[in-house]
Amino acid sequence: MAVIENSKVTIVGAGSVGSSAAYAALIRGSARHVALYDIATEKAEAEVLDLAHGTQFTGSSDIIGGSDLSVVEGSHVVVITAGAKQNPGQTRIELAGVNARIMTSMMPQLLSAAPDAVYVIVTNPCDVLTVLAQEATDLPPERIFASGTVLDTSRLRWKLGQRAGVSTSSVHAYIVGEHGDTEFPLWSKATIGTVPILDWESEGHPRMTKDELDQIAIDVRDAAYKVIQGKGATNYAIGLSSARIIEAILNDEHAVMPVSPVLRDFHGVDGVALSVPSIVSAKGAVPIRETQFDAHELELFHASAAALRDVASSLRA
Repeated sequence: MAVIENSKVTIVGAGSVGSSAAYAALIRGSARHVALYDIATEKAEAEVLDLAHGTQFTGSSDIIGGSDLSVVEGSHVVVITAGAKQNPGQTRIELAGVNARIMTSMMPQLLSAAPDAVYVIVTNPCDVLTVLAQEATDLPPERIFASGTVLDTSRLRWKLGQRAGVSTSSVHAYIVGEHGDTEFPLWSKATIGTVPILDWESEGHPRMTKDELDQIAIDVRDAAYKVIQGKGATNYAIGLSSARIIEAILNDEHAVMPVSPVLRDFHGVDGVALSVPSIVSAKGAVPIRETQFDAHELELFHASAAALRDVASSLRA
């Protein structure tokens, strides 16, 4: 993939997720210039040095970083991964309090350094933090959004591809709602190629049942907990999905991705950030209003919104 001329992305947070996102952006050539910013000077500089040592072999060749806010200046995209990490057994929502304080104090500083950037929030709980960050900055909703269920959707397509005996790219299905415990698949619109998900069958791969799909949805929802239990953090796949979002913005792709902007009167949901299929371009993310839900999916969507609205309200109190 060609590197976009003079494009710059800054990753905020040099922990496992941030450094993985920077690594993925370098490997994929997501931007001409990659920066890594963290208030922990020694950590940020060490990660940058380690990444720089490998730039002979990467798609991008320019990596800078450190703890000075000037690192962020000139960014076209700012990806925020900074915050407390999710511990084994801890839900994303339980992280909300501490990371909300970090986010609301950090956003005005970042905006002063990169006033024209598109902001992508990866720090969990990303949906709630996106609402608070948008309120703290008064940015247009399309210019600040969460990575949302882009990763969850990738997990879903991988599992369905394995089960159906096809490549992940041939699976067309989305996880929507919260990036967390109330997320759900849009089964009513899921297909493999052009075949509805429940109608698919091939040699060695019989039709799936509704119960089987329900279990796949649970496995996808709980996938992060399993990874965290085993290795302490999820980092590679979220790094890759963050790089993919960066590319959609910098290339002005108008790609359809299930990111999470603050919704405005979207199927009756207002003022809450939830993942829905959205057009991602240089302008940011715009929800696709024509997205259809069946009656049960719409109930789940409103339940997801209600759960996140309660968390956001408690943090404002």
